[in-house]
Amino acid sequence: MLMNSANPTTEPKVLHANLKRGRLEVEVNASTFDPQALFDFAERRNPKRAFLFVSRVLGRHIPARPSLMAESFNALAAKIPADLPGPVLVIGMAETAVGLGAGVHRALSQTRNDSVYLCSSRHPTGSELFARFEEEHSHASSHLLHLPQDAQTREMMLNARSLVLVDDEASTGNTFINLSRALAEAGLDSIERIVTATLTDWSQDAVRKAMGDHVTSVSLLDGRYTFAEDPTAELPDMPEVGSVAQGDWALDSSRDWGRMGVRQHLDTLAPDLQVTPGERVLVIGTSEFVWRPFLLAERLERAGADVRFSSTSRSPIALGHAIDHALSFSDNYGLGIPNFLYNVAPGQFDRVLICSETPAAAVDPALISALNAQVIVDEQ
Repeated sequence: MLMNSANPTTEPKVLHANLKRGRLEVEVNASTFDPQALFDFAERRNPKRAFLFVSRVLGRHIPARPSLMAESFNALAAKIPADLPGPVLVIGMAETAVGLGAGVHRALSQTRNDSVYLCSSRHPTGSELFARFEEEHSHASSHLLHLPQDAQTREMMLNARSLVLVDDEASTGNTFINLSRALAEAGLDSIERIVTATLTDWSQDAVRKAMGDHVTSVSLLDGRYTFAEDPTAELPDMPEVGSVAQGDWALDSSRDWGRMGVRQHLDTLAPDLQVTPGERVLVIGTSEFVWRPFLLAERLERAGADVRFSSTSRSPIALGHAIDHALSFSDNYGLGIPNFLYNVAPGQFDRVLICSETPAAAVDPALISALNAQVIVDEQ
Protein backbone atom coordinates (compact mmCIF):
# COMPACT_ATOMS: atom_id res chain seq x y z
CA MET A 1 0.00 0.00 0.00
CA LEU A 2 1.21 3.48 -0.81
CA MET A 3 -0.67 5.28 1.95
CA ASN A 4 -0.69 4.20 5.55
CA SER A 5 -4.03 2.45 5.97
CA ALA A 6 -2.90 -0.16 8.47
CA ASN A 7 -4.16 2.06 11.28
CA PRO A 8 -7.08 4.08 9.94
CA THR A 9 -8.09 7.12 11.96
CA THR A 10 -11.04 6.44 14.25
CA GLU A 11 -10.37 9.01 16.98
CA PRO A 12 -11.34 12.64 16.21
CA LYS A 13 -8.42 14.69 14.93
CA VAL A 14 -8.48 18.49 14.61
CA LEU A 15 -6.58 20.36 11.88
CA HIS A 16 -6.69 24.05 11.08
CA ALA A 17 -5.42 26.80 8.78
CA ASN A 18 -5.31 30.55 9.29
CA LEU A 19 -6.33 32.13 6.00
CA LYS A 20 -6.45 35.78 4.97
CA ARG A 21 -10.23 35.80 5.31
CA GLY A 22 -10.57 33.75 8.49
CA ARG A 23 -9.72 30.56 10.35
CA LEU A 24 -10.65 27.16 8.92
CA GLU A 25 -10.86 24.27 11.35
CA VAL A 26 -11.74 20.66 10.59
CA GLU A 27 -12.48 17.74 12.85
CA VAL A 28 -11.74 14.39 11.24
CA ASN A 29 -14.04 11.71 12.65
CA ALA A 30 -12.84 8.75 10.59
CA SER A 31 -10.32 8.30 7.80
CA THR A 32 -9.19 5.29 5.78
CA PHE A 33 -5.73 6.85 5.42
CA ASP A 34 -3.68 9.42 7.30
CA PRO A 35 -5.73 12.62 6.84
CA GLN A 36 -2.66 14.69 5.99
CA ALA A 37 -1.83 12.23 3.21
CA LEU A 38 -5.26 12.87 1.71
CA PHE A 39 -5.70 16.65 1.75
CA ASP A 40 -4.31 20.06 2.59
CA PHE A 41 -5.72 23.58 2.78
CA ALA A 42 -5.64 26.45 0.30
CA GLU A 43 -7.29 29.82 -0.21
CA ARG A 44 -9.63 30.45 -3.11
CA ARG A 45 -9.56 33.64 -5.15
CA ASN A 46 -13.33 33.55 -4.96
CA PRO A 47 -15.53 35.97 -2.99
CA LYS A 48 -18.24 33.30 -2.62
CA ARG A 49 -16.05 30.90 -0.64
CA ALA A 50 -12.68 31.63 0.93
CA PHE A 51 -11.23 28.16 1.42
CA LEU A 52 -10.42 25.03 -0.51
CA PHE A 53 -9.64 21.47 0.51
CA VAL A 54 -6.84 20.42 -1.84
CA SER A 55 -6.50 16.70 -2.48
CA ARG A 56 -3.05 15.10 -2.40
CA VAL A 57 -4.25 11.99 -4.25
CA LEU A 58 -6.28 13.50 -7.09
CA GLY A 59 -3.56 14.76 -9.43
CA ARG A 60 -5.24 18.12 -10.01
CA HIS A 61 -3.66 20.85 -7.89
CA ILE A 62 -0.81 18.78 -6.43
CA PRO A 63 1.08 16.40 -8.78
CA ALA A 64 0.66 12.79 -7.65
CA ARG A 65 1.98 9.37 -8.57
CA PRO A 66 -0.49 7.51 -10.79
CA SER A 67 -0.23 4.44 -8.54
CA LEU A 68 -1.17 6.56 -5.51
CA MET A 69 -4.14 7.98 -7.38
CA ALA A 70 -5.28 4.51 -8.45
CA GLU A 71 -5.05 3.30 -4.86
CA SER A 72 -7.41 6.05 -3.74
CA PHE A 73 -9.81 5.35 -6.64
CA ASN A 74 -9.92 1.66 -5.75
CA ALA A 75 -10.29 2.28 -2.02
CA LEU A 76 -13.24 4.60 -2.60
CA ALA A 77 -14.92 2.20 -5.06
CA ALA A 78 -14.55 -0.62 -2.53
CA LYS A 79 -16.83 1.29 -0.14
CA ILE A 80 -19.74 1.42 -2.60
CA PRO A 81 -22.48 -1.04 -1.53
CA ALA A 82 -22.39 -4.27 -3.51
CA ASP A 83 -26.17 -4.68 -3.60
CA LEU A 84 -27.07 -1.67 -5.74
CA PRO A 85 -29.77 -2.52 -8.29
CA GLY A 86 -28.61 -2.08 -11.86
CA PRO A 87 -28.02 -0.49 -14.20
CA VAL A 88 -25.68 1.75 -12.19
CA LEU A 89 -24.96 5.27 -13.49
CA VAL A 90 -21.71 6.77 -12.18
CA ILE A 91 -21.34 10.54 -12.61
CA GLY A 92 -18.10 12.45 -12.01
CA MET A 93 -18.19 16.20 -11.36
CA ALA A 94 -16.36 18.59 -13.67
CA GLU A 95 -13.74 19.55 -13.66
CA THR A 96 -11.94 18.36 -10.57
CA ALA A 97 -13.51 14.91 -10.23
CA VAL A 98 -13.74 13.82 -13.88
CA GLY A 99 -10.74 11.52 -13.43
CA LEU A 100 -11.76 10.43 -9.94
CA GLY A 101 -15.19 9.42 -11.22
CA ALA A 102 -13.61 7.47 -14.07
CA GLY A 103 -11.25 5.72 -11.66
CA VAL A 104 -14.11 4.77 -9.36
CA HIS A 105 -16.09 3.48 -12.34
CA ARG A 106 -13.12 1.47 -13.62
CA ALA A 107 -12.84 -0.28 -10.27
CA LEU A 108 -16.60 -0.76 -9.95
CA SER A 109 -16.91 -2.14 -13.47
CA GLN A 110 -14.64 -5.06 -12.55
CA THR A 111 -17.63 -6.54 -10.75
CA ARG A 112 -20.50 -4.60 -12.33
CA ASN A 113 -20.83 -4.96 -16.10
CA ASP A 114 -24.14 -3.12 -15.83
CA SER A 115 -22.49 0.20 -15.02
CA VAL A 116 -21.91 3.27 -17.19
CA TYR A 117 -19.83 6.39 -16.56
CA LEU A 118 -20.74 9.96 -17.46
CA CYS A 119 -19.04 13.19 -16.43
CA SER A 120 -20.58 16.61 -16.12
CA SER A 121 -19.02 19.30 -18.28
CA ARG A 122 -18.61 23.01 -18.85
CA HIS A 123 -17.66 22.37 -22.48
CA PRO A 124 -20.75 21.75 -24.64
CA THR A 125 -20.00 19.46 -27.56
CA GLY A 126 -22.91 20.59 -29.71
CA SER A 127 -24.74 17.30 -29.17
CA GLU A 128 -28.01 16.89 -27.27
CA LEU A 129 -28.02 17.89 -23.60
CA PHE A 130 -29.85 15.86 -20.96
CA ALA A 131 -29.70 18.11 -17.90
CA ARG A 132 -28.10 21.17 -16.34
CA PHE A 133 -27.43 21.84 -12.67
CA GLU A 134 -25.66 24.35 -10.43
CA GLU A 135 -22.74 24.28 -8.00
CA GLU A 136 -23.49 27.56 -6.27
CA HIS A 137 -20.22 28.18 -4.45
CA SER A 138 -18.02 27.37 -7.43
CA HIS A 139 -15.90 29.70 -9.55
CA ALA A 140 -17.81 28.16 -12.50
CA SER A 141 -21.23 27.25 -11.17
CA SER A 142 -23.02 25.70 -14.15
CA HIS A 143 -22.68 22.03 -15.15
CA LEU A 144 -23.99 20.27 -18.26
CA LEU A 145 -24.83 16.61 -18.74
CA HIS A 146 -24.89 15.33 -22.31
CA LEU A 147 -27.15 12.56 -23.58
CA PRO A 148 -25.05 9.56 -24.70
CA GLN A 149 -25.09 9.04 -28.46
CA ASP A 150 -24.36 5.31 -28.36
CA ALA A 151 -27.75 3.54 -28.20
CA GLN A 152 -26.78 0.90 -25.62
CA THR A 153 -25.02 3.40 -23.35
CA ARG A 154 -27.98 5.77 -23.61
CA GLU A 155 -30.43 3.01 -22.75
CA MET A 156 -28.40 2.02 -19.68
CA MET A 157 -28.28 5.61 -18.51
CA LEU A 158 -31.99 6.26 -19.00
CA ASN A 159 -32.93 3.01 -17.23
CA ALA A 160 -30.49 3.39 -14.34
CA ARG A 161 -31.83 2.22 -10.99
CA SER A 162 -28.82 3.37 -8.97
CA LEU A 163 -26.78 6.57 -9.04
CA VAL A 164 -23.19 6.88 -7.83
CA LEU A 165 -22.27 10.58 -7.65
CA VAL A 166 -18.53 11.21 -7.38
CA ASP A 167 -16.72 14.38 -6.31
CA ASP A 168 -13.42 15.11 -4.62
CA GLU A 169 -15.14 16.55 -1.56
CA ALA A 170 -18.55 17.39 -0.18
CA SER A 171 -18.80 20.54 1.93
CA THR A 172 -22.56 21.05 2.16
CA GLY A 173 -23.91 18.32 -0.13
CA ASN A 174 -25.86 20.91 -2.13
CA THR A 175 -24.25 20.06 -5.47
CA PHE A 176 -25.25 16.41 -5.12
CA ILE A 177 -28.78 17.44 -4.16
CA ASN A 178 -29.01 19.82 -7.14
CA LEU A 179 -27.73 17.13 -9.52
CA SER A 180 -30.12 14.46 -8.21
CA ARG A 181 -33.09 16.76 -8.61
CA ALA A 182 -32.01 17.88 -12.10
CA LEU A 183 -31.75 14.24 -13.22
CA ALA A 184 -35.22 13.48 -11.88
CA GLU A 185 -36.68 16.54 -13.60
CA ALA A 186 -34.99 15.48 -16.88
CA GLY A 187 -36.77 12.13 -16.74
CA LEU A 188 -34.43 9.76 -14.91
CA ASP A 189 -37.34 8.28 -12.98
CA SER A 190 -36.25 4.71 -12.15
CA ILE A 191 -33.69 5.60 -9.46
CA GLU A 192 -34.03 3.50 -6.30
CA ARG A 193 -30.64 4.10 -4.64
CA ILE A 194 -28.18 7.01 -4.58
CA VAL A 195 -24.60 6.80 -3.35
CA THR A 196 -22.39 9.87 -2.93
CA ALA A 197 -18.71 8.98 -3.11
CA THR A 198 -16.04 11.50 -2.11
CA LEU A 199 -12.44 11.55 -0.99
CA THR A 200 -13.33 13.87 1.90
CA ASP A 201 -16.87 14.37 3.21
CA TRP A 202 -17.58 17.34 5.49
CA SER A 203 -21.33 17.44 4.82
CA GLN A 204 -22.49 15.52 7.93
CA ASP A 205 -24.88 13.32 5.97
CA ALA A 206 -26.63 16.33 4.45
CA VAL A 207 -27.75 14.58 1.25
CA ARG A 208 -29.52 11.74 3.06
CA LYS A 209 -31.14 14.20 5.45
CA ALA A 210 -32.44 16.25 2.52
CA MET A 211 -33.46 13.42 0.20
CA GLY A 212 -34.23 10.34 2.29
CA ASP A 213 -32.89 6.99 3.41
CA HIS A 214 -32.31 5.69 -0.13
CA VAL A 215 -29.15 7.82 -0.05
CA THR A 216 -25.83 6.43 1.24
CA SER A 217 -22.60 8.42 1.55
CA VAL A 218 -19.14 6.82 1.34
CA SER A 219 -15.78 8.54 1.59
CA LEU A 220 -12.14 8.01 2.47
CA LEU A 221 -12.45 10.65 5.19
CA ASP A 222 -15.45 11.83 7.15
CA GLY A 223 -15.53 14.94 9.30
CA ARG A 224 -16.88 18.42 9.71
CA TYR A 225 -15.50 21.91 9.28
CA THR A 226 -16.08 25.37 10.67
CA PHE A 227 -14.92 28.61 9.11
CA ALA A 228 -14.75 31.75 11.22
CA GLU A 229 -14.73 34.46 8.57
CA ASP A 230 -13.19 37.85 9.24
CA PRO A 231 -15.86 40.35 8.11
CA THR A 232 -13.22 43.06 7.71
CA ALA A 233 -11.07 41.04 5.31
CA GLU A 234 -10.84 42.30 1.76
CA LEU A 235 -12.60 40.13 -0.80
CA PRO A 236 -10.43 38.91 -3.67
CA ASP A 237 -10.91 39.77 -7.31
CA MET A 238 -11.86 36.59 -9.15
CA PRO A 239 -10.95 36.28 -12.82
CA GLU A 240 -13.80 35.48 -15.19
CA VAL A 241 -13.60 31.69 -15.55
CA GLY A 242 -17.26 30.66 -15.48
CA SER A 243 -17.82 30.33 -19.22
CA VAL A 244 -20.03 27.43 -20.33
CA ALA A 245 -19.79 27.66 -24.10
CA GLN A 246 -18.18 26.26 -27.20
CA GLY A 247 -14.82 27.87 -27.80
CA ASP A 248 -12.92 28.60 -30.98
CA TRP A 249 -11.62 25.01 -30.98
CA ALA A 250 -14.70 22.83 -31.48
CA LEU A 251 -14.93 19.46 -29.76
CA ASP A 252 -15.70 16.33 -31.75
CA SER A 253 -18.40 14.41 -29.88
CA SER A 254 -17.57 11.24 -31.84
CA ARG A 255 -14.08 11.21 -30.27
CA ASP A 256 -15.19 12.41 -26.85
CA TRP A 257 -14.45 10.42 -23.71
CA GLY A 258 -16.67 10.75 -20.65
CA ARG A 259 -19.11 13.47 -21.62
CA MET A 260 -20.95 11.09 -23.94
CA GLY A 261 -20.98 8.19 -21.48
CA VAL A 262 -18.61 5.21 -21.55
CA ARG A 263 -18.47 1.63 -20.33
CA GLN A 264 -14.83 0.72 -21.05
CA HIS A 265 -11.47 2.20 -20.12
CA LEU A 266 -9.09 1.80 -23.04
CA ASP A 267 -5.53 3.16 -22.92
CA THR A 268 -5.19 4.72 -26.39
CA LEU A 269 -3.13 7.91 -25.96
CA ALA A 270 0.37 7.96 -27.50
CA PRO A 271 0.69 4.15 -27.67
CA ASP A 272 4.28 4.24 -28.97
CA LEU A 273 5.70 6.63 -26.37
CA GLN A 274 8.85 5.27 -24.70
CA VAL A 275 10.53 6.23 -21.42
CA THR A 276 13.75 5.25 -19.70
CA PRO A 277 13.83 3.73 -16.20
CA GLY A 278 13.97 6.44 -13.54
CA GLU A 279 13.18 9.24 -16.00
CA ARG A 280 11.30 12.02 -14.22
CA VAL A 281 8.13 12.51 -16.25
CA LEU A 282 5.19 14.82 -15.65
CA VAL A 283 1.98 14.02 -17.53
CA ILE A 284 -0.46 16.95 -17.60
CA GLY A 285 -4.14 16.61 -18.40
CA THR A 286 -5.98 19.70 -19.58
CA SER A 287 -9.25 20.84 -18.00
CA GLU A 288 -11.73 17.94 -18.30
CA PHE A 289 -9.45 15.88 -20.53
CA VAL A 290 -7.73 13.89 -17.80
CA TRP A 291 -8.63 10.20 -17.96
CA ARG A 292 -6.82 9.18 -21.12
CA PRO A 293 -3.75 11.18 -19.97
CA PHE A 294 -3.96 9.40 -16.60
CA LEU A 295 -3.98 6.00 -18.32
CA LEU A 296 -0.87 7.10 -20.24
CA ALA A 297 0.78 8.15 -16.96
CA GLU A 298 -0.05 4.74 -15.43
CA ARG A 299 1.52 2.99 -18.41
CA LEU A 300 4.71 5.08 -18.19
CA GLU A 301 4.98 4.41 -14.46
CA ARG A 302 4.65 0.67 -15.08
CA ALA A 303 7.45 1.01 -17.64
CA GLY A 304 9.80 2.22 -14.89
CA ALA A 305 9.66 6.01 -15.16
CA ASP A 306 9.33 8.23 -12.09
CA VAL A 307 5.96 9.68 -13.05
CA ARG A 308 3.73 12.37 -11.63
CA PHE A 309 0.30 13.34 -12.94
CA SER A 310 -1.28 16.77 -12.77
CA SER A 311 -3.90 18.81 -14.61
CA THR A 312 -4.57 22.34 -15.70
CA SER A 313 -7.55 23.99 -14.05
CA ARG A 314 -9.79 27.01 -14.39
CA SER A 315 -9.94 27.26 -10.57
CA PRO A 316 -8.23 30.44 -9.28
CA ILE A 317 -6.28 29.70 -6.08
CA ALA A 318 -4.00 32.01 -4.09
CA LEU A 319 -0.39 31.18 -3.35
CA GLY A 320 0.23 29.86 0.14
CA HIS A 321 -0.57 26.80 2.25
CA ALA A 322 -0.80 23.86 -0.21
CA ILE A 323 -0.02 26.03 -3.24
CA ASP A 324 3.69 26.73 -3.66
CA HIS A 325 3.76 27.70 -7.32
CA ALA A 326 1.25 28.80 -9.96
CA LEU A 327 1.42 29.27 -13.72
CA SER A 328 -1.30 31.24 -15.52
CA PHE A 329 -1.98 30.96 -19.25
CA SER A 330 -4.81 30.96 -21.80
CA ASP A 331 -7.21 28.03 -21.98
CA ASN A 332 -6.82 25.53 -24.83
CA TYR A 333 -10.49 25.60 -25.90
CA GLY A 334 -10.50 29.13 -27.28
CA LEU A 335 -12.80 30.51 -24.59
CA GLY A 336 -10.47 33.38 -23.77
CA ILE A 337 -10.36 32.54 -20.07
CA PRO A 338 -7.30 32.01 -17.86
CA ASN A 339 -6.24 28.53 -16.82
CA PHE A 340 -3.77 27.57 -14.13
CA LEU A 341 -1.24 24.88 -13.30
CA TYR A 342 -0.29 24.52 -9.65
CA ASN A 343 2.79 23.23 -7.84
CA VAL A 344 4.77 22.63 -11.02
CA ALA A 345 7.91 24.71 -11.44
CA PRO A 346 10.03 24.81 -14.60
CA GLY A 347 12.96 22.38 -14.47
CA GLN A 348 11.44 19.88 -12.02
CA PHE A 349 11.11 17.09 -14.58
CA ASP A 350 13.17 15.52 -17.34
CA ARG A 351 10.14 15.41 -19.61
CA VAL A 352 6.78 17.16 -19.52
CA LEU A 353 3.88 15.89 -21.61
CA ILE A 354 0.85 18.17 -22.04
CA CYS A 355 -2.13 16.11 -23.22
CA SER A 356 -4.94 17.85 -25.11
CA GLU A 357 -8.24 16.98 -26.75
CA THR A 358 -7.89 20.14 -28.85
CA PRO A 359 -5.18 20.64 -31.53
CA ALA A 360 -1.62 21.37 -30.44
CA ALA A 361 -1.97 24.90 -31.81
CA ALA A 362 -4.66 25.53 -29.17
CA VAL A 363 -2.22 25.04 -26.27
CA ASP A 364 -0.73 28.33 -25.07
CA PRO A 365 2.87 28.58 -26.36
CA ALA A 366 3.83 30.34 -23.11
CA LEU A 367 2.95 27.19 -21.13
CA ILE A 368 4.81 24.94 -23.55
CA SER A 369 7.87 27.18 -23.38
CA ALA A 370 7.82 27.57 -19.59
CA LEU A 371 7.87 23.80 -19.08
CA ASN A 372 9.84 22.87 -22.22
CA ALA A 373 6.93 20.54 -22.86
CA GLN A 374 5.78 18.21 -25.61
CA VAL A 375 2.10 18.37 -26.61
CA ILE A 376 0.29 15.07 -27.15
CA VAL A 377 -3.04 15.33 -28.94
CA ASP A 378 -5.79 12.77 -28.58
CA GLU A 379 -6.14 11.14 -31.99
CA GLN A 380 -8.55 8.39 -30.89
